[in-house]
Amino acid sequence: MLDHILSILIFFPALAAMLGFVVNKESMRSYGVAVATIEFFLALWLWFAFDANASGMQFMEHIALVPTFGINYIVGVDGISLFIIILAAFFTMIGIASLGETKDVKNMIITLLFLQMTMVGVFAALDAIVFYVFWELSLVPMLYIIGAWGGPLRIYASVKFFLYTFTGSLVMLVGMLFMAYFYYQATGQWSFAILDWYRLILPESFQPWLFVAFFIGFAIKVPMFPFHTWLPYAHGQAPTIGSVILAAILLKMGTYAFIRFSLPLFPDASVYFMYPIAVLAIIMIIYTAMVAYAQKDIKQVVAYSSVSHMGVIILGTFALNVEGISGSIFLMIAHGVVSGALFLLVGVIYDRRHTKLMSEFGGLASVMPRYATIFGLMLMASVGLPLTINFVGEFLSLLGFYKQSHILTLLAGTAIIVVAIYMLAAYKKMFFGVVTKEENRNLPDVNKRELIALIPLAVITVWLGIYPKPVLGPINTSVESVVQLMHEKAISQEAKTRIPNLDILINKTSAKEAH
Repeated sequence: MLDHILSILIFFPALAAMLGFVVNKESMRSYGVAVATIEFFLALWLWFAFDANASGMQFMEHIALVPTFGINYIVGVDGISLFIIILAAFFTMIGIASLGETKDVKNMIITLLFLQMTMVGVFAALDAIVFYVFWELSLVPMLYIIGAWGGPLRIYASVKFFLYTFTGSLVMLVGMLFMAYFYYQATGQWSFAILDWYRLILPESFQPWLFVAFFIGFAIKVPMFPFHTWLPYAHGQAPTIGSVILAAILLKMGTYAFIRFSLPLFPDASVYFMYPIAVLAIIMIIYTAMVAYAQKDIKQVVAYSSVSHMGVIILGTFALNVEGISGSIFLMIAHGVVSGALFLLVGVIYDRRHTKLMSEFGGLASVMPRYATIFGLMLMASVGLPLTINFVGEFLSLLGFYKQSHILTLLAGTAIIVVAIYMLAAYKKMFFGVVTKEENRNLPDVNKRELIALIPLAVITVWLGIYPKPVLGPINTSVESVVQLMHEKAISQEAKTRIPNLDILINKTSAKEAH
């Protein structure tokens, strides 16, 4: 079964979703939770069977689809993708389990299971066309979730989300076709296999153009400034579960793709665009933090803070060294846990008051102490408090980029302080002081169903903040192989200088230890 575990993880939710059409409405919630729980335990089995000391792809499967043009079903997993797949399974399970009273819950659960198939497919695919198919298919369930269960502007938000991401994907597809053509020119055979592309050394003059083609598709998905305008609408209008999945998993597709495609395929272009992208990342951190501070809607505060934290992930990714890239991957997971929890917490209070305006609250700590405690913990994790999960990823990301630019790193680190200011200000408005609204005096605290979703997230936030090694170890091993591949493929002297040669560093370390 392990030989096909990735295919099972990808297609089991879709098969279960199709069978869900014949399940009656009364049993659908239990059915959805059962399916998502099985999927999560399969993902955990994948982790336990994973060799943390191996840097290459594991559990690979290869099925020929259109061999004439080099299109094949190829899937595999390494330390870079392993934990994002687990995160996708975990949040689908948590999301379905925490679903409150909503219209047409049966179709919602079926849609979430189809969405899970596309998410796992993106992170497991090792063929560019298969990757692209899953990448595009992920738009459809999210479009439906926002459009069918969203707020008053749900149609505008869903269409804007679709048009932005679909347009970027088309540009990315052009880049993929050119990569396959370059491979054909070099070998006489067509191939869309990503591992085959890794063996190509592209001319330095072509790399920037292909880098930009991939960059547009990935940057819109992240979303990077100035492509970020679709995200606040999507978050603002999406139902709680839509915002949770969007923030926790879907945004990570863009940052993951930078590491899987852009860095190893275009090392010289990555160095060439390193500083411009770092500037955009810092603008993301500062600008969206300031916009978040001006919001009156707590969900919009969390949405803009999500964009701000994605800027730190981008900064770590383009540090182009092991510390920065490993930190950015860990921060993807951390951001998924914390932002997903914050959106769930916003959903809790919205279910009770049917408003997200911070002015409608105040003094909630005395009325809902358990809710205030969990919200406070997640807020502290969001601002990067030491011994919480975000701190580890942010520290490593900034440490990695510090090796490239002291000034930009100092600016980014200072900008993160702004995040703390607006998050603490929001918490103060909602939870401290006296109860000013009569409607808030008798609000029920979090119930058992909500605690089942929130407590595991709180535990993970503290556990991985104190002891990140179980996750960081496999990530680091796979990132080392990516960085070494980048150094070996780099053409320009500047790229070879910016991207460390790990073989030399390891030999120097061994010599010092021997001495």
